Amino acid sequence: MSKPLQGREIIIEFYPLGNYMKVSALDVKTLTEISVQGPVKGAKETLKNNALKRLEYVLKKKGLI
Repeated sequence: MSKPLQGREIIIEFYPLGNYMKVSALDVKTLTEISVQGPVKGAKETLKNNALKRLEYVLKKKGLI
């Protein structure tokens, strides 16, 4: 987890959708949720990291971190 998200409670969920995996990440404190998609056979750790990077980006853009 990146430094700005360290210490925050983040819920991550994986949803297989046909050939794609949808990954949702929710910041519990701000209730900000994002989702990313990738290949269902892709590495879950890579998909998780992409979701966390996007969540960090959105939180920074909104001025929440």
